Amino acid sequence: MSDVQARIADDVKNNDVLLYMKGTPVFPQCGFSAMAVQILGKTGVKFKAVDVLADPEVREGIKVFSNWPTIPQLYVKGEFVGGADILREMFEGEELKPFLTEKGVALESV
Repeated sequence: MSDVQARIADDVKNNDVLLYMKGTPVFPQCGFSAMAVQILGKTGVKFKAVDVLADPEVREGIKVFSNWPTIPQLYVKGEFVGGADILREMFEGEELKPFLTEKGVALESV
């Protein structure tokens, strides 16, 4: 396992909700990342964000790690959930909050 893969694995393992995105939650650098941040905010979940634009190795490494070609990527309790479209479908289908609750993730009221 490469250094970047080990770093990603460590981050995924040590953060209950982790979003690999372009930019930061305050200043997303693409529409899909902005949508993911907005959905997570509406859900009331605290999450850690990793800006893949700040590290080209992580930007490519996360795609290999998940075997998923696009960013953003959401992980919950070590499990790859999906990208922006999957997140939106779960949110619109009112499946996201129950999924997070099932996984033992605390939600704040929004």
